[in-house]
Amino acid sequence: MEIESVQCECCELKEDCTQEYISEVKAKFDGKWLCGLCSEAVRDEVSRGKTQSGMEEAVRAHMSFCGKFNSNPAVRVADGMRQMLRRRSGDLSSSKSSSKKYSRSATTKLYQLNKK
Repeated sequence: MEIESVQCECCELKEDCTQEYISEVKAKFDGKWLCGLCSEAVRDEVSRGKTQSGMEEAVRAHMSFCGKFNSNPAVRVADGMRQMLRRRSGDLSSSKSSSKKYSRSATTKLYQLNKK
């Protein structure tokens, strides 16, 4: 069983997977490789009925969302997890200012860690 490194087409996170698993994921997501977090976000959008065309449109929307951020991929993944957990918990009333505060804080910490 050969292991291959593959990069998420949304957030650019890299994972080591078998070719068989890579093919299965691509088959589910319109020929695109998505990491575990991005695939969950896309499935969540499809299950919520936010897109009319289903999987293909959800993948495009999520890729667009990920493309809007120019920060470290780890920050984007953490932010995506935070948003997904907030949606699932039903806490949609958080203000944008608190969201930015956490995002800046995480970015600053990651920047400081990367400088060392």
